[in-house]
Amino acid sequence: MDKRRDRPNILLIMTDQQAERMRKSRGYPLDTMPFLDALAGQDVQFTSAYTANPTCMPARVSLFTGRYPSCHQVKCNAAAPAAFYSKDLLDVVKEAGYRTALCGKNHSHRRPEDFDFCRQNTHWGATDPKREGPSQKSFDRFLCSLDNGVSMGPSPGGTEEQLPYRNVSDALEFIDSADPRPFFLWLSFAEPHNPYQVPTPYFNLFPPDSLPASTPPCAGKGVRFSWLRAQWETLYGKERCDAVIRRCRSNYLGMLRLIDDQIRRLMGEMEKRGLQNDTIVVFLSDHGDFAGEYGLVRKGADLPEALVRIPMIWKGPGIEAKGDYEGCFANIVDVLPTLCDALRVSVPAGVQGESLWSVLTGRRGSGEPESIAYSETGYGGDYWSEEDGLPPVCRGVHKEGAFDCLNSITQSGQVRMVRKGQWKLQYDMRAQGHLYDLSTDPFEEHDLWCDPRFEKNKYELLEALAQKCLELTDTLPVPPDRFAVKRFPQSEEKGGDAE
Repeated sequence: MDKRRDRPNILLIMTDQQAERMRKSRGYPLDTMPFLDALAGQDVQFTSAYTANPTCMPARVSLFTGRYPSCHQVKCNAAAPAAFYSKDLLDVVKEAGYRTALCGKNHSHRRPEDFDFCRQNTHWGATDPKREGPSQKSFDRFLCSLDNGVSMGPSPGGTEEQLPYRNVSDALEFIDSADPRPFFLWLSFAEPHNPYQVPTPYFNLFPPDSLPASTPPCAGKGVRFSWLRAQWETLYGKERCDAVIRRCRSNYLGMLRLIDDQIRRLMGEMEKRGLQNDTIVVFLSDHGDFAGEYGLVRKGADLPEALVRIPMIWKGPGIEAKGDYEGCFANIVDVLPTLCDALRVSVPAGVQGESLWSVLTGRRGSGEPESIAYSETGYGGDYWSEEDGLPPVCRGVHKEGAFDCLNSITQSGQVRMVRKGQWKLQYDMRAQGHLYDLSTDPFEEHDLWCDPRFEKNKYELLEALAQKCLELTDTLPVPPDRFAVKRFPQSEEKGGDAE
């Protein structure tokens, strides 16, 4: 590490809506992200990492605050974040003397001006078109024309017009700025989230007819899955729907390879600058994508593994562990406390995540990370359905040919999930439950809730879920000058190494 600094740089690489399962190192038949797989093999990959909520904004607020949506109260993408947040990740690194940057998609509670350097790109292109050239502006207009849908042909332009390339170029500009302070860089790709599009040569890299088989439509998953499938059949035509979804999957996989190539480019440039030994790199996604499973794309329904499992890879100074780690569950809320331990600073009050630093450093003496996985969805109230006479916009129909999978029907209610070992339970506010054995049923096609052979497993998970929900009832951090609250031993506020 540079002797001028006693703290490492932090590079937080986030993709949007990346399905954890769709890489060769995770058992997928196609080699979608060879560079990232090589990185995971050399460093630490948490193979059981979960998002706090399979929706962009709730997950990103959880990343920064280390708190679950039921506590920070951002439960949908349309929520206006409240102003009551305690100290978050950006505050922590700023107080530790870091210069900060966002390159790419934001969609969190932090404003562009909160970063020292900010270049935003969304699913519709650059937010500051004055900085872009004619070919980039033309490509951005193409993105807007897709209405968050799918392109059935190659995208116009080449790699350099694509947002991942532009994000990495912006990141390198920030890294090269003359400033001796360590940097915190949030490199946030808006892909492989829809609109599903990709240029040549990526468009033909994974042809639709050569893709692995996916789970059949709706495979016993309930009314919201079948309702979503009906919307896609209405939008694309019942006879044509499966072909369009295969093209969505094909473009999605092409986007993964495009992102992989840009991560390779960035890491190569950092190595040229001698930064590879001075930088903690965290790679993760905010949530997953159906990507063709159950005859669906995007997201929206409940808490299946396809949506709640996320990739998570760590590398850098102080990280001694190597390879796949299957010994505990990780969550997006764990990033903040882990980086606090890495920087030897106190974990902010109210953080609900658990530090993974003892795992990463190979020292397990100060409490174990989570033995269960937990995620949640729903903005509250009872479930809505077509019978309630909702207007089209509340059913996700914004205009002819455009559909939003996050709508009043798919996002209403309250749904929680917990996983312990091979067993996973989903439960909602109507006391409707589902139980799955993921060791034999990874796509959750066979619900064991009513099977008397597994009553013991069901009640063990219900007990774990009840305990977790009670842990998360502290909706706001308590002002330290008014009350003293003893926290759980696994998440005590601390400074220094987790020993």
